[in-house]
Amino acid sequence: MSRDRAVRRIRRPAECAGLRSSRVRSAASAEPTTHTYYVAADKVEWDYAPTGVDRITGEPFGDVARLITESGPDRIGKVYQKALYHEYTDSTFTSLKPRPAEWEHLGFLGPLLRAQVGDTIKVVFRNNVNFPASMHPHGVFYNKDSEGAPYYDETIDQDKADDAVPPGGTHTYVWPVPERAGPAEGDGSSILWMYHSHTNESKDVNAGLMGPMIVTARGLADADGSPVDVDREFIVSFHEVDENLSWYLEDNIQAYTGNPASVNRFEIPFFTPFGASNFMETMNGLSFGHLSGLTMREGERVRWYLMASTNFELHAPHWHGNTVVVNNMRTDVTSLTTMGMIVADMVPDNTGRWLFHCHVNFHLESGMQSVYQVLPRTEEVATR
Repeated sequence: MSRDRAVRRIRRPAECAGLRSSRVRSAASAEPTTHTYYVAADKVEWDYAPTGVDRITGEPFGDVARLITESGPDRIGKVYQKALYHEYTDSTFTSLKPRPAEWEHLGFLGPLLRAQVGDTIKVVFRNNVNFPASMHPHGVFYNKDSEGAPYYDETIDQDKADDAVPPGGTHTYVWPVPERAGPAEGDGSSILWMYHSHTNESKDVNAGLMGPMIVTARGLADADGSPVDVDREFIVSFHEVDENLSWYLEDNIQAYTGNPASVNRFEIPFFTPFGASNFMETMNGLSFGHLSGLTMREGERVRWYLMASTNFELHAPHWHGNTVVVNNMRTDVTSLTTMGMIVADMVPDNTGRWLFHCHVNFHLESGMQSVYQVLPRTEEVATR
């Protein structure tokens, strides 16, 4: 194998462990760390297509898009009230922590939580919305006081405080990251998990309370938490939102329809015009090409983390122009189902602006599309 091919290939954890770079030696010698995050559930106004045009075609919205995006006497449109996770600088929850430029593409997802195997994630959670909410993690370890889900589990008192944090309340979740939460044999150096509110899962998640976590193999994380053998990372949630199930359906009807009294709230959502208009087919909460920031350089080692939400999710993510490796298989289309999480590695060799979308026809036509851009090696891209 040529040196160029060896450098370009995405290394597996066992290979990375043998690297001799100072970055890896420095990371490997680090002691286990507790990463503390201050996260609140906040009520916001969210626009699924903020420019008001189809950014895939560059033209005004077509017939299908208008059914989803235009408000009317009995239509909400493209702007909804939502509950989103936001990161703050400290426990006073007075100052939002700025989202780094490289993660602006997260859209309405909550803040990225990172850790290496052996670390601990600690989240101080404040509930600023008007319904009980929580934070439930996937993959990592948790005791009963940090599960974030109410059900009959034979626990009482302090072990139930995490299940439904009341409006105005605060709870601290502690999630250790054992070996079984990290990459397995055959995985790359990092994997994706997620967190979401699980107090009333259907209403909570459709209101917007969901976010990503990345766990890196021990010793393979750079100072900023990113895997040392990857140049650029992207997280994309192929995210169907059923606004009919959100806590804010009535608020949205009152705020955005022209004649709230004309709305039949008892329709079967998917089979009636009003109900169908509230199914938002998005990528990170943005539709019709409004997800931006997916920019890389030719030859970079790019890691895509893909996830899906809680509804009837059946997605076929497809990258035009380049290929990826998923589960040790070369492809340009992969499969993603409800609450699924996958990792795809790409070394782009084809420059240009390329379509990235779900291949399910209904999702494609309803806006689950974006573009990614591969610049020539000589052009500068914003670094991590």
